[in-house]
Amino acid sequence: MTVIFHRVELDMRHLKMVVAVAESGSVTKAAAALGIAQPALTAQLNRIDRSLGGNVFVRDRFGARPTELGELILRHARVLLPAMAALADDAERLVNGDVTRGETVRVGITGTALGGLFVNQLHVALPGAQVTTAMPHVADDVASRLARGTIDVGLVGMCSDVSPPAAVEVAWTRVCTDPMFVLLDEHHPYAGKPEVALAELAEEQWLCVPAHTGVEECFVSACVRAGFTPRGMGEAEWTTAVDQVRAGRAVALVEPGQLDPPGVVTVPIAGAPLRRTHYLGWRHDADLRVDVEAVEGAAHRAHRDAVRRSPQYEQWLGMYGMLN
Repeated sequence: MTVIFHRVELDMRHLKMVVAVAESGSVTKAAAALGIAQPALTAQLNRIDRSLGGNVFVRDRFGARPTELGELILRHARVLLPAMAALADDAERLVNGDVTRGETVRVGITGTALGGLFVNQLHVALPGAQVTTAMPHVADDVASRLARGTIDVGLVGMCSDVSPPAAVEVAWTRVCTDPMFVLLDEHHPYAGKPEVALAELAEEQWLCVPAHTGVEECFVSACVRAGFTPRGMGEAEWTTAVDQVRAGRAVALVEPGQLDPPGVVTVPIAGAPLRRTHYLGWRHDADLRVDVEAVEGAAHRAHRDAVRRSPQYEQWLGMYGMLN
């Protein structure tokens, strides 16, 4: 792989040199670690500096310290070098016929509270597989990583009127659709109600949980249909939202299936004006590495686990019936 900066060509060998110098703090020590002569390494560093049009290191009697340009190169090198090493290993195993289906399952999760339960179910569904997780900020990032092959499967939550990101290499399947509930302080006037109308919370400050759900546009539309404009919506992870709600500073829009900690309660919103659909995605060639049918089963079981641990959701289902 070659990275081009204008007329500059940096290959993996150059990046390894830069990393070695940065980690040792010395050109002499880096040369010894790389198994090359110190003058040869110095000549290579000088060539890199000339090609880039700036110095990668400050080199003096105290050693070698990265410049701002050097820090930029290092940030990218520390991503590229492990990725290229993994690519070489995977390619070698594939060519030699040593790839074990499901050996490693790389999972991207965003915008859903089902992530932890899904990973738990994957360990059961794929015994012996190593499950690693990534947390992209938005569903588009999940689709992009699936398309590039840096993750194998993705689980995303989307507003129910929004489709998952389109990508030629990626297939999506719907897992479930859930209403969104509101998390209230246990002393809130509506905390003991079987449900609360969205309009009755018009004066509240809102948080959305989990963060990076992309729900704001859907939320504002639902509020407008209910006859008011919301004061605003922030994003928070579960523990942060619980602290804010418990202190009476906000209410939180949450997915059912969370276990209510002391001091807060989850209440359904009347008529379920806000719903989230969860999608499972994978590359079209993912079945070379992953048992896709087993992964789908794990996603559905994760949702069933979430329903079972939420008395409020079971009560809601009794009032309105299943959405799925």
